[in-house]
Order: sequence, then structure tokens, then C-alpha cells
Amino acid sequence: MKTEPIPSGWDQRKPRPQLDDYRETVQAFRWSDARDELLEGDCAGGFNLGALAVDRHCPEAGEDTAIRWLGIGGEDRVISFDELRRQSNRFAQLLRSLGVREGEAVFTLLGRVPELYITALGTLKHRSVICPLFSAFGPEPVAQRLSIGKGCVLVTTASIYQRVVEANRDQLPELRHVLLVGDAPELPGTESYERLMRESKDDFEVDETDPEDPALLHFTSGTTGVPKAVVHVHGAGVAHFATSRFALDMRPGAVFWCTADPGWVTGTSYGIFAPLLHGAINLVVEEEFNGERWYQIIQDHAVEIFYTSPTAIRMLMKLGPELPKRFDLSSLRVVSSVGEPLNPEAVAWGREIFGLPVLDNWWQTETGGIMIANTRNQEIRPGSMGRPLPGVEARIVHRRDDGGLDLIDEPDVEGEIALREGWPSMMRGYLNRPDRYRECFREGWYLSDDLGRCDAQGYFWFLGRADDMIKTAGHRIGPFEIESVLMEHPAVAEAAAVGKPHPTAGEIVKAFVGLKDGYEASPKLERELLALARKRLGSISAPREIEIASDLPKTRSGKILRRVLRAREHGEENAEASKPEAGGQ
Repeated sequence: MKTEPIPSGWDQRKPRPQLDDYRETVQAFRWSDARDELLEGDCAGGFNLGALAVDRHCPEAGEDTAIRWLGIGGEDRVISFDELRRQSNRFAQLLRSLGVREGEAVFTLLGRVPELYITALGTLKHRSVICPLFSAFGPEPVAQRLSIGKGCVLVTTASIYQRVVEANRDQLPELRHVLLVGDAPELPGTESYERLMRESKDDFEVDETDPEDPALLHFTSGTTGVPKAVVHVHGAGVAHFATSRFALDMRPGAVFWCTADPGWVTGTSYGIFAPLLHGAINLVVEEEFNGERWYQIIQDHAVEIFYTSPTAIRMLMKLGPELPKRFDLSSLRVVSSVGEPLNPEAVAWGREIFGLPVLDNWWQTETGGIMIANTRNQEIRPGSMGRPLPGVEARIVHRRDDGGLDLIDEPDVEGEIALREGWPSMMRGYLNRPDRYRECFREGWYLSDDLGRCDAQGYFWFLGRADDMIKTAGHRIGPFEIESVLMEHPAVAEAAAVGKPHPTAGEIVKAFVGLKDGYEASPKLERELLALARKRLGSISAPREIEIASDLPKTRSGKILRRVLRAREHGEENAEASKPEAGGQ
């Protein structure tokens, strides 16, 4: 695997990195200092995340751009902090007029449109709980999430409502109000979002909010297929604020583009709150992936910070190196990726295309914010997740049978990634599942169920989810290293490795690969891939079988579903396919 370190250093034409001296910052940083910085100035509502993200900037910077929205139909709308303050106040008043109580859940089922962001911020000002759902979800996952979260208000469009919600409405007794965005006529059992907003008022006094008051609800996968509802609090904003400064070099006025949908935790923590808390310009693009259009947007809007997914990076890589040469991408100072491990080839590709390595980072829905990251001006080790951010203590641990933990001090020992509890965006519970929540913690450490190792310099390396590990002939093999080696072949665009039952070895490694445009499946290509893997990985870890697939199963956010591939090989495809799709970053 190509893991030669990339030296630290930054383009002297760009602002100095905010995380410059890693060790010095780690030693000096305190979460309380970040909290005090957010609370500076006169902002009503105590620690209300909605008010801190918007009202805190008014009136001094009220005319500055908060959100710049690029619509799928060519719209280009600039929303200032002052307009966002007024509109979010109107939605908070709207909730009050509907009789929605503090702590009740408001769901959105929308694309990346301004109404989603206004709804989220207004809900928080009202001290209700916001839960954005991915608009491409089908009827079953939407009904399941609304039921678990006891959603009392849903903001959506007429077409999505008719396609996804209407047939299940009688199964959702808690859902009292459906507000439809757009010009379509009101449907039975619904109300017009625009009409109610016009009837509402700009003024809203935000009540005193405690940092521990619930604010956000995110859904993530469960081992039974039933999604878990993760609860985050208003105080999570401290982590959104500090981690985006360190990992993404966020700062006031910066043009920031996060491609994640707010239906995923990345699209909320960093697609809504982090840029607004800093007073950055949050560039919101409604359109889904379009490689040429994306390069054009970076050029035309002078994007400085680009936060996306490994899936999107691989899709850009598939388009080849000639397309981006047509665009001026020199405004970028940070290109970062999250959602699944980033292969070393993608890091190197970033240096070639953007003049910057793509910076991988690691966190989970449960952590609420970035925990481990490669950062600007620090040495990059391709394939590594980076080092823990200031304020985060991470270790490799082994669970003992007696319920205790062994903290691993030796470098490069494989184990589970654990975090010392206490960071501000740590989840506060799984809704209605206190026992499952308690299982995540042991001896003051959050147990992630992600396996990895930590090298002598403190860089963490991802090996796989505990249930993704392949057990063959007495060896435990992580899929990520196998997949990264296969992706070194010029024909391979994506790869997934799983265990296939075997009568003597227990399991053998089987790999699935998707090809780049211009390449075709053939026995010769399969032999090349097998030979590459054996040469690089050895006979134990290399795949015994390779299947070239035209369409690998993925989540809505683009992650390859290894569990579906594994179920196929174990003859459990029908049972696995029936599970609702998991959430994700």
C-alpha cells in the first residue's frame, strides 16, 4: 500500500493554519475555553444552538452572507445572517402558534433547500428537537423513524408526502402537522408552509436554554435492522465550533461547501451548524453529484474548504485528470473527506488535482463531531485517519471477559477504538433504549465498535467494523487494506472485501470490484487483480476469489454495503435485503 508520508507544510499564499503546532495546542486546549468564546457578546437564549449560530452575528455582521444557495434550476440566492435570523424566528413563532411543545420532535423530509435550514434553526430556537431525514428514503424507513422519534411536525413537499408519507399517515398518531413547502395546493391533512410563515412574525424571544437540553435527533443503524435514534444536545455546538476550526480550518467569511445531505449527521453538524457558528459562508448546493458542475462551482464561488465523502472522491477520480484541468481550483486550502475510510490513492489524487492531499477524518453519528483527523500543516500518512483532535483522548483497547478494559500502550496492536467520555457532542442517549446506550461505555470510555491500530507517532489506522472482520484459518483480516490494494490497479474504481464460507478455513476472502469507465471485465483482469493482491498482501490476506460487479449495493449516502454482499455469500440475501437501510454520515 502506498503509505509514504506527505510532509507537513502549507501554501504561504494562504492563511496560516489554525492548528499549527499540534502538540502545543493539544496541551493547552480546554473545551471550556471554546464554550466561553461562543458565549461572548450579547445573545439571548443562554446556550441555544440556533441563536448562537445566527443571532450572535447580528447586528454587527447581520448583512454578511450566512448561506448561499444554488438551486437545481439555476437559482442563486444569498441569505444574510439578518434574514436567516428573521426567517428562523418566524418558524419558531409558527411552532408556538401550532401548540408544539419544547422537547417535541420536528422532522424535515426535504432536499437541500433554504426551508430545511430555516426549519432546523427555528426549531432549535423554539427549544424543540430537530431531525432531518434524507429525502430519498422510502415509505418504510420514514414511517419507522417518525414513529420512533414521535415526530409531531413534518416539513416536506407535496410530491414527497404523496410518495412516501400519505399511505402510512394513519399509522403515525403523533404526527399532528404536515407542512408542505412549495406552490402545490394543500392536500388533505396538510398545511401550507409558506402561508403559515407569512402569518408568523419576525420577533421571537428565545428562552433560556441549558447546554444539556436535547436539540438533535439522528438515526443510525442497529444490528437488528431497527435504526437507533441518537440524542444530541445544544452543547454539542461547542464541538462543532472547535473541531471545524482544527480539522477544517474554518474561519469567519470563509467559503465552505459540505456536500453531505443534512439527513446524515455530517450534513447537520458541519453542513448547518459549524460554518454558521464561525460566521463562514455556507455554500449549499441542491443538485446531487455532477463532476463537471462541482469543479465549476469550486471555481466560480472560490470555495476554500471542500468537505465531501470518499464515494464522491472516487466518482471524481473516475472522470479522469483532464476534466479538472479546465478549471481554476486554486481557491481551495482544505479538501477533506469523511463517511468511510479514504484509500491512499485518493490522498495522492488530491495532491495531483487540487494541489492538496485529501484529508481523511473519523467520527460517528454517536460522537456528533470529528474526533480523529488529518489536518492542514501536519504530516499526512495516506491510509491513516490522522491523530485525535485537541480535547479528544483516543486509545486502542481490548475488552476483557470480566467486563473490564485493557488500554493498549504498545504501537501497532490491533484493537477497538475508544474515546475518553466527556467531549461536548458526545451522544446523550439512544431514544428509549437506555440499556443499549449503557453498553457503549465501559470504565469511562466510549467503545466505538470500530477496529484499528495506533502507530508510534499517534496516527490511527482503521481496520474495519467489528462485524466486518474476516476470520480465515485462525486469522482476523480487516477489509479496508484489501480494498485499498485492489484500488491501486488502474482499472478499479471501488472495491469491497467480505468473508465467504469455506469448509476448512471457516471463511476465505472474496472481493467485489467496480471498474472505471473504459475498462471491461475479463478473466485476464481478474487474474491481474488476484496477482496484485497476493504480491502485496501475502497468501493469508489476499482474496481467493474476485467478482467484477457492475453495481455494488450502497447506502443512500454512497457507502458500499458489505453486509449485503456478505449475506449473499452466506445464502441470507433475502433476509438482509428486507432490513431498512441504515443511516450514515
